[in-house]
Amino acid sequence: MTVAVTESVEETLDLIERCKEKALANEPLTMKEAVSLFELDTSYVFDLIAVANRVRRHYKGDEVSLCSIINAKSGHCPEDCAFCSQSAHANSAVPEFDMVPTEKIIDGARAAINDGAHKFGIVTSGYGFTNSPTGKDFDSVTDAISKMRENVGIHRCASLGIIDEAVARRLKEAGLAEYHHNLETARSFFPNICTTHDYEDDVATVKAVKKVGLKVCCGGIFGMGESAAQRAELAFTLKELDVDSVPLNFLNPIEGTRLENAPPLPPFEILKIIAVFRLVMPDKDIKVAGGREKNLRDLQCLMFSAGANSTMVGNYLTTKGRKAEDDLTMIRDLELTIVK
Repeated sequence: MTVAVTESVEETLDLIERCKEKALANEPLTMKEAVSLFELDTSYVFDLIAVANRVRRHYKGDEVSLCSIINAKSGHCPEDCAFCSQSAHANSAVPEFDMVPTEKIIDGARAAINDGAHKFGIVTSGYGFTNSPTGKDFDSVTDAISKMRENVGIHRCASLGIIDEAVARRLKEAGLAEYHHNLETARSFFPNICTTHDYEDDVATVKAVKKVGLKVCCGGIFGMGESAAQRAELAFTLKELDVDSVPLNFLNPIEGTRLENAPPLPPFEILKIIAVFRLVMPDKDIKVAGGREKNLRDLQCLMFSAGANSTMVGNYLTTKGRKAEDDLTMIRDLELTIVK
């Protein structure tokens, strides 16, 4: 249980109400307000959820956006991200394979539609693509994007690591609609998570993607040892970058990574994070992604009440998700509408 930062129940409820009114008016919260919300005692979780739910419905109605991904190239990554089992610096037993055939990606996109998703992402391991790349991997990605545009009625996404403006433009020309690239955590905490590239490289990727007119899906991972202030720092960085969709992942520690022994975040702490991100970025898509099954457990359905209007269905990169039909049933039981 965290410690309340306000001096009384009345002050705490006033803080929550004030932040709700700001969010409904799309007026920015202050950093101090956001940190105070992140530090709320868990006895106020349902008060916070109630206002986040009101804000979600104000901007997003009752629609839920579902996305799915394919792990198109796995392992052998030279980056040293502390959470990642695909890193060459980790000692994890994860599948390692080169770029999958285009036909498998297309089949994955069709399967995603059957699972209720309207967005489908191609994800590859590695540093990324810069300086007008050539080679079979990049050609395979652009070929798959083009064939999806021609043959599969789905919103086309990709997560290929660090890219520059020229690469982003080539992806858009192939038919890409949205690029995914997480900042992972706050700038001030990033050196604890990754040392093989600079935080500004990630920020530059987001800016390059936006410059060519692609939508941007960009968020982070929580439960890696970051503070409440650093969670707020990440939220305000994403708000400043004006990203379109904010995926919130919650660490699922994997054996062989540097964070294999990290303690799990309690479900109420996760719900607080979702709610505060909704209040900081009231009109954006807030997506609950990796780690929700393991960390939220029986409280998964509350992620929408806490402010999320999007989630992933199916499997993740190296970990299993739950059955899509279970997610679809949960969403329908909540009387929410799935975006087609």
